[in-house]
Amino acid sequence: MSIPANLKYTKDHEWVSIDGDVATVGITHFAQKELGDIVYVEVETLDQTLDKDEVFGTVEAVKTVSDLFLPLSGEIIAFNEDLESTPEAVNSDPYGAGWMIKIKIANASEIDSLLSDEAYKKLIGA
Repeated sequence: MSIPANLKYTKDHEWVSIDGDVATVGITHFAQKELGDIVYVEVETLDQTLDKDEVFGTVEAVKTVSDLFLPLSGEIIAFNEDLESTPEAVNSDPYGAGWMIKIKIANASEIDSLLSDEAYKKLIGA
């Protein structure tokens, strides 16, 4: 199972890539595997500023719908619009083409609360 070392993770099975004051967010390989075939990704919070752990969208799989939680406080500045026509990219390339949103980070100190790849591996028993 792929758990890239250069990313940060959440207990809600999201990955975070940080580039300056912008974070890119998606769901982990583990999460997409547990959910099954992704059929729809909904994010209606574009251009909104939300607090850490608020729901920013949902991901719908054949079996279930799951909320997506913001890993860091900030403004949602981009949504991967390609997911509207190809939501299966979350399954085939969760750390690349399957990214979901970009956040302008409001509080950089929150980054310290994210999990390292090693801590995330322990969380999922990998």
